[in-house]
Amino acid sequence: MTQAQPSEPVIYQGQFGEFTITQSDRSGVIIYRAGLLLAAISFAIGSFGVLLDNHQFIWQALTPLYACFCLALGISLLTIHIYLAVLHRLLQTFWAIGCVIAVALALSSHEPLALFIYNHPAALFGVGFTFAALTGIYFKEAFCFNRLETKLLTPLVPVLLLGHLLGVLPVQWERAMLATWAALFVTFALRKVIQPIPPDIGDKSVFAYLQEQRSVKV
Repeated sequence: MTQAQPSEPVIYQGQFGEFTITQSDRSGVIIYRAGLLLAAISFAIGSFGVLLDNHQFIWQALTPLYACFCLALGISLLTIHIYLAVLHRLLQTFWAIGCVIAVALALSSHEPLALFIYNHPAALFGVGFTFAALTGIYFKEAFCFNRLETKLLTPLVPVLLLGHLLGVLPVQWERAMLATWAALFVTFALRKVIQPIPPDIGDKSVFAYLQEQRSVKV
C-alpha cells in the first residue's frame, strides 16, 4: 500500500511576487475570528440584558462581560492582518488606552462600570478609545470585503457614543441603536466564521515588500 503524498502548498501571485499560506497564517485568522465572535457575543449578552431588564444585577454583570469583550477584542487586534503597520499599532494603542482607563474607573467607582459610564458620559473620552479601535476593524472589513453590516456599524458606533456624550440623542433612539449595534456585530462575527480563510490573510507579498522598505529606511 502506498502512502498518500502530502499536497503541495498553493502558490498565490501577489502584487510584489509569489507567496504561500502557511498553517500559522491560517491559525492566526482562526484566532482573529474567534476573538471577534467572543467579543460580539459578550457585547450582545450585555446589551440585550440591559435593554430587557434594567436591574442592578445586570449592571454588575456587565463588568465581567466587558472584560471578556475587551480581552477578545485585544486578541483580534493582535492577529488581524492590516497592511499599514502604523494603523495596526494605532488601533492597538487605542484599545490599550481604553482598557487601562476602564480598569481605573472600575477600581475607583462605587457604581458598576457600565452604570458609571452611562451616568457620566464624559468617561467616554477614555473608554471610547476601545470602541474607536473596534470601529477601525469595522472600517477595515467594510473597505476590504464590502460587508453591509460593517458599512452600517462604521458610522453607527461613533454616532451613538458621541450622541450620548453630548446628550443629544433621545433614550429610545439610544436603545434602538444599541440593539442594532449588537445584532449587526453578531451577524458580522458569524459571517466571518464561514468566510474562506485566504482573503483574511491578504497579499503576503505586500507585507514582505513593506517590511523590506522599512528595513531599508532603518
